[in-house]
Amino acid sequence: FYQYTSDPAHPVPYTEDVHNRRTREYMVDDQRFASRRPDVLTFSMPLTKDLTLAGPVIAELMVALSATDADFVVKVIDQFPDDFSYAKGVRDEADNYPMGGYQMLVRGEVMRGKFRESFSVPKAFTPGVPTSVKFALPDVAHTFKAGHTLVIQVQSSWFPLVDRNPQQFLDIYKADAKDFIKSDIKVFYGDVGKSRFILPVLEVE
Repeated sequence: FYQYTSDPAHPVPYTEDVHNRRTREYMVDDQRFASRRPDVLTFSMPLTKDLTLAGPVIAELMVALSATDADFVVKVIDQFPDDFSYAKGVRDEADNYPMGGYQMLVRGEVMRGKFRESFSVPKAFTPGVPTSVKFALPDVAHTFKAGHTLVIQVQSSWFPLVDRNPQQFLDIYKADAKDFIKSDIKVFYGDVGKSRFILPVLEVE
């Protein structure tokens, strides 16, 4: 398994910069800052040929928590080659931004764990017990070019796009500061856990 600790007192932000209001640019914002955090799992697959995705990405996670609830955020990212740069003048606002290794957000979605089986009947996690969390990301329509890297990140907060989860099975709207606790989260893989991401690959001739 892979493991990280989710701490509501230090949530993963949705963008590296600080803004007074949400910007539209966050939808393609650079995710390198998140890759450097210990509470974000980052999986990558370098591409030797173009890869086109068209449709929903399915996340199937097998997880175990030390608490009774958690959020699961899955992000699909297009990582540019380390030597990538735009031609001068092609994109003026990017001329002074290092685009080599840029991790462009393509799609992201969150599942509040207690609603993993039903949105009307929440269910607590049993601490330490492997549990399936499956959900679909909104449709993707994107081509990852040869030489780029397909990156998927898994985390348990996305602040303030998603309100902080106390990580306890309770009414979040009645939670006090003391109710917000850390949770150690394991994501199982391979023959044991079989966590996986199902990609809607479009064969292009």
